[in-house]
Amino acid sequence: MPVVEIENLTKDFLVGFWRKRPVRALDHLSLQVEQGEIFGFLGPNGAGKSTTLKLLMHLLHPTSGEARILGEPVASVKMRSRIGFLPENPYFYDYLTPEELLTYAGRLLGIRKPGLSAKVRSLLETVGLADARAIQLRKFSKGMVQRIGIAQAIINDPEIVFLDEPMSGLDPLGRMEVRGIIHSLKSRGVTVFFSSHILPDVEALCDRVAILNKGKLLEIGALEEILKVRIEGHELILAGCSEENLKALRQSCKEARPMGDRLHIRISSREQMQSVLRYVIEEKLELISMNPIRPSLEEYFFQELKKQ
Repeated sequence: MPVVEIENLTKDFLVGFWRKRPVRALDHLSLQVEQGEIFGFLGPNGAGKSTTLKLLMHLLHPTSGEARILGEPVASVKMRSRIGFLPENPYFYDYLTPEELLTYAGRLLGIRKPGLSAKVRSLLETVGLADARAIQLRKFSKGMVQRIGIAQAIINDPEIVFLDEPMSGLDPLGRMEVRGIIHSLKSRGVTVFFSSHILPDVEALCDRVAILNKGKLLEIGALEEILKVRIEGHELILAGCSEENLKALRQSCKEARPMGDRLHIRISSREQMQSVLRYVIEEKLELISMNPIRPSLEEYFFQELKKQ
């Protein structure tokens, strides 16, 4: 059974001075998230990503449609202890320390001492805040607040965790650490549903993605399915090439350029591929790698948005 089921979910906001003009933020969204997968929710600002998550967290009420988490309606109180949530811009009481905040969150979820103390210490290590455990949150940077937000989202060992822009405000090292946390959650069988506009992170993490724009679902599926566009050729990396090899290869391929002690070759056709591989074998050159050239998720994403 899917862990998240969304059926024709629609949300209109009333705007204007008299609040009579409806604006549709989410338009009949339907999708399912399977157990144990990392599901990426993509879209530009204003696409409806945060609105969707707020509807799933029962922070907003839908205009129409319905959603279920772990087989329960989103209004279910019992289900709350089995999920975790990080909002897009988390805010916590400034004068608490990370240790105090996590202890408070843990006790709200029914976790008792002495196990709670050990869990708090472990989580602070996991998110890289062990050395800041006694510093008040008002002294934290945005990235540090984001890390403690992730820690509170997983303190109850949730079956599914919802993360709204979890990489926001993080430096490259912090993003790498959050990727590691998400991978570790998946390895424990936890489902991760996260929204993001940082496409390289989505491409590196997700089993499936959904692309949202102006409240409408454009595409959903595994990355290899979404990116099943025409392969633009192949790139080969060779080692052990002489100047004579370079000259010969340039005659039979689209592009060949030396980079250090290696040669990068771009091939645009099957005939070129056969010719180059035959030459590599005859000359006993070392083939380091051979990869298809295709648009990245980022390129595909913006191509799709331009069509709208």
